[in-house]
Amino acid sequence: MLYKLFMWIAMAGICSLSVITSVQAQNKNFIDQPYLEVSGMADTSVTPDEIYLHIQISEADTKGKTSVEDLERKMVDALKSLGIDPEKNLFTSDLASNFQSYFLRGKQILKSKDYMLRVSTAVEATQVLIRLQDMGISNISLDHADYSKKEQVRNKMLARAIEDAYTKARAMVMPLHQNIGKAIHIVETGAGPIMPLQANEMKMSVRTYVQGQEAEPLPQIDFEKIKIQSSVNVVFALE
Repeated sequence: MLYKLFMWIAMAGICSLSVITSVQAQNKNFIDQPYLEVSGMADTSVTPDEIYLHIQISEADTKGKTSVEDLERKMVDALKSLGIDPEKNLFTSDLASNFQSYFLRGKQILKSKDYMLRVSTAVEATQVLIRLQDMGISNISLDHADYSKKEQVRNKMLARAIEDAYTKARAMVMPLHQNIGKAIHIVETGAGPIMPLQANEMKMSVRTYVQGQEAEPLPQIDFEKIKIQSSVNVVFALE
């Protein structure tokens, strides 16, 4: 039994030594061969196509003359008239969808309800603002904006970043009369999250003119474009 145990220990040691030697040899080959390490970067800007508006309907806006339920129905009808599907784009802000209530004028209880509305363009957002304000729903604010295909764009930027690294590598070795070989190591160095635009990064102005004269105020919403970028570090073998 002792003989077999010693044999197993010896074989395990030989296998471990073989693996270590192999790894060391690979590392030595990587270090010893001529190589060039460069970085590449690419970015682009996209127009937000998911704009989120925070809407609060409240009985206080009509001094208690119109219930929240009636305001909600009117709002839904208004959105449909603008070509917006409320079932797909209108969400209650709280998961329980409960009404908020507060006291006004002694014992009178007025209810309110919060929503998040998703639209695709600044034009749609402007139309919603105008239509709801005409209905007496004026508690509307910009929450954030995002881009629905940002991951696809980010992957394209990764490919362009690698192309940028390859172009730099070729330019660097050209005076040396050498050639760029295969890429032997690639690391993405700029993989930070792509953050949506927050409300404080968006602009909302009021400007409308008719024949050189100022007309009724019209909300004009402008959105900064969302920047998407990628950067990589590439090691090329030199030939």
